[in-house]
Amino acid sequence: MARKHEPLEVVDSSGLTDDDWAKINRLRHLHESGDSKALSKAFAELAEARPDQFLHIMGAFFPDMVREMIRDGLAEVGMTEDDVRELIHKLEGSDKQH
Repeated sequence: MARKHEPLEVVDSSGLTDDDWAKINRLRHLHESGDSKALSKAFAELAEARPDQFLHIMGAFFPDMVREMIRDGLAEVGMTEDDVRELIHKLEGSDKQH
């Protein structure tokens, strides 16, 4: 008998595009089928082809974990949340000048 998996649920759907949803539905289907090799391969392919979309989709499934990983990664390079906000503010300002 096949082992029943916990559903792969979207926790935070904010900002998801139609393309994101198409990929999410494919990942859900692979998860529900129990084909863990195909699911791992699909995640790896998405991460390689579209790292930004991969991060966005992973953030939809696991928002708290993704936020913590980003904070930890920033801390490793010596950046704080305030540093990131300041950088975003500067970059937004440079867009308005062009």
